[in-house]
Amino acid sequence: MPDRIPPKARLPILAVGMVALLAAMWAGLLRLGWALPPLRDTLAAAHGPLMVGGFLGTLIGVERAVALGRPWAYLAPLFTAAGAIVLLIGVPVPLGAGLLVAGSVTLLANYTAILRRQVALFTVTMALGADAWAIGNALWAVGRPIHQIVLWWAGFLVLTIAGERLELSRLRRPSRASQALFLAAAGLFLAGLALSIVAYDAGAWLAGAGMVALAAWLARYDVARRTVRLPGLPRFSAVCLLSGYIWLAAAGIMAVVFGGVAAGPRYDALLHAVFLGYVFAMIFAHAPIILPAVTGLAVPFHRVFYAHLILLHLSLLLRVGSDLTGWLPGRQWGGLLNVLVLLFFIGSTAVAVRRGRARRARPVSLPAA
Repeated sequence: MPDRIPPKARLPILAVGMVALLAAMWAGLLRLGWALPPLRDTLAAAHGPLMVGGFLGTLIGVERAVALGRPWAYLAPLFTAAGAIVLLIGVPVPLGAGLLVAGSVTLLANYTAILRRQVALFTVTMALGADAWAIGNALWAVGRPIHQIVLWWAGFLVLTIAGERLELSRLRRPSRASQALFLAAAGLFLAGLALSIVAYDAGAWLAGAGMVALAAWLARYDVARRTVRLPGLPRFSAVCLLSGYIWLAAAGIMAVVFGGVAAGPRYDALLHAVFLGYVFAMIFAHAPIILPAVTGLAVPFHRVFYAHLILLHLSLLLRVGSDLTGWLPGRQWGGLLNVLVLLFFIGSTAVAVRRGRARRARPVSLPAA
């Protein structure tokens, strides 16, 4: 069904999501010990909710609403955008958490509507991702500490992206054996999330094993293994995807080795391997494709896109390596470089959009008669 909401009407929601991203990065630098104005006393504590719910949840909510083509589906990103605003202005956490719960539940309703149209392994996987997000938000709303529910937030993103890649893998007609392997990997990961509610350490270990299994499946069966041989945007996207799977596997290995860490350098390394290395590599891969569909703005590919991908991995290697070796200055500088890389990505994407608009506005010269 075609979406009746025009692209321009989606821009304010996306703008709030972008503000949430910028605020989350500022909060992340505060948590790393950089001497920046705190803006709000509660901002540093809102780093994770702003990044996962305010930015990524809003972005995915808009994307799913466009795909579903129903006006009510936009309630999901509206709730999460409102939740981000509440967290930013310093209103007590329960209201912001409640709005994020409402957004994630509405996103789950969106997937339920999609499942009524098409029940397939990939749609079920993405719906389970939304379910994981809703459970994580609900646990946070009732007072569970973030370190005990952050795996559920990671599950939202891990399963959403895996489902999207599974959908594209249909082009290769995956065998029943490969689908069974995917089910086993996803089931292992979900079992770990469920176990973490009552036994956090054992659940983190099991979820880590599931992440390693999912990363291995994606690296083996994703269509990116073929598109990496193509020129231009297909190759760039494939390189982003395949490199992101390495970070997902690294996060899983750390979860298996460290178990349910609650804070400190190991906690920082594990989470940012997932949320930066895996998730943002996927964002870099999909932005030139998703942004035009959501906003109507073309994002022509340019080789400079490789720069923000390479810099993301190098800065994250510095951060994670410093976490694991206990080198505090390296961790701080790695975090600062992470932020600068994301700003570079935003800037290079904006320049590409401007070039795309200039190309469309350029008059076509007709040959002389």
